[in-house]
Amino acid sequence: MSCTRRAVVATLLLSLGARRVLAQSSYPNKLIRLIVPFAPGGNADLTGRLFGDALSKRLGQQVVVDNRGGAGGAIGAEVAAKSPADGYTIVLGSTGTFLVSPRMTGGEPPYTLASFAPVALLSTSPMDIVVNAASPIKDWAGMLAQLRAKPGTVTIGHPGNGSTNHLAILRLQKALGVTFNVIPYKSNGPALNDLLAGQIDSVMDQIPASIGHVRNGRLRAIAVTTSQRAAQLPDTPTLAETGVKDFSATTPLVLMAPAGTPTEIVKKLNEAVADSLADPAVKDRLSELGSETQALTPDALAAFLQNENTTIEELSRSGLLKVE
Repeated sequence: MSCTRRAVVATLLLSLGARRVLAQSSYPNKLIRLIVPFAPGGNADLTGRLFGDALSKRLGQQVVVDNRGGAGGAIGAEVAAKSPADGYTIVLGSTGTFLVSPRMTGGEPPYTLASFAPVALLSTSPMDIVVNAASPIKDWAGMLAQLRAKPGTVTIGHPGNGSTNHLAILRLQKALGVTFNVIPYKSNGPALNDLLAGQIDSVMDQIPASIGHVRNGRLRAIAVTTSQRAAQLPDTPTLAETGVKDFSATTPLVLMAPAGTPTEIVKKLNEAVADSLADPAVKDRLSELGSETQALTPDALAAFLQNENTTIEELSRSGLLKVE
């Protein structure tokens, strides 16, 4: 290569680098799309809209929620994974969304953990098992008796194959040797609507999505999945209390960007989330919903997700995870 050509190439590279640095330093300068890979009305949607508003205020640009429900979050997560890595498309989801759902598609996974750049932990939510207030199932003992007497007849909904709710049901079935009639939905919202209408017997739900219906007397919570009783449902026993040994399941919701998103942009988003979590209004709203908060750095979140991925891989090899 001639000296002239080398000089031209070097100039172009410097120019590209300068434009990249300028783009990062001015981020964001347009609308940001926050993909919520579930239908409206559920825990992820409620949390997404809360943080969409909070981040809009802190970033100075509108953060718009884009619901892309289906396949336990895999449809929306795939859209995000294949979007430009420029910080203008981000995605919210659970560990089920990013680690379990892609393993349950029946073919080549549409994405892996490596398809994303971890940004921030938004919340951690306990789950509960809820039934219609008019249901003859009055408590967990009554449900368990029916499960043992008539295997496969008790219907239970969840927000999609591969969701943390779905995984909790699979683990519960294995722990007790019982069989539910498991029904996947696109989100907690449609599942709860069918439960309220008497179309199904129960839902494995996040407390933030169902607590309003429990408080107004339309639903009854018969068990929570955490190791300790939930603050929002102090009179509802844990599954461990009812005899399900060492059972605990929660739903962490995390914010991710497409892999390759510049570190400075990821850092700016993480700082905006941390600032939001320190806001009493945001903290109080999450607490009302039954969610806990904890700010994590991108590196700490990446380490957490990698550990979770190892656990899910072990479950996959054991045969617990399968396409339904």
